[in-house]
Amino acid sequence: MTRPFKVLGIQQVAIGGVDKLRLQKLWVDMLGLQKTGTFRSERENVDEDICVMGSGPYKVEVDLMQPLDADKKPAVHTTPLNHIGLWIDDLPKAVEWLTAQGVRFAPGGIRKGAAGHDITFLHPKASEEFPLAGEGVLIELVQAPPEVIRALG
Repeated sequence: MTRPFKVLGIQQVAIGGVDKLRLQKLWVDMLGLQKTGTFRSERENVDEDICVMGSGPYKVEVDLMQPLDADKKPAVHTTPLNHIGLWIDDLPKAVEWLTAQGVRFAPGGIRKGAAGHDITFLHPKASEEFPLAGEGVLIELVQAPPEVIRALG
């Protein structure tokens, strides 16, 4: 089986909690990550701070997320390790090939993510139609920019 894409490395780790200020205290104040942006989405029920460690193509995001409404879904705070993001060298080819192999994707398709990269998510649970999934883990596939492809490819 020839795979038409490569997973290049970890793009991000997303951590959820009911209060992102408590998450900031650890990740920014204590561990020294740099806050580079914020992202709010009613549709995704999230208020997140985008933090980074490392630089250039070796930079890894740590997204600190709290729900806009703790009683609505998606419940970004109920799984402390919310999801992991993987750099992909050719996201459209990856989605096409993985779908043909029976991998289940979450609704929403390929779209712009919080950091401006094209993204999509593998669903954490399989279905009858799509028997392969994240086995309980939400996995974000992120289109790697050219400098990351050059560095990690």
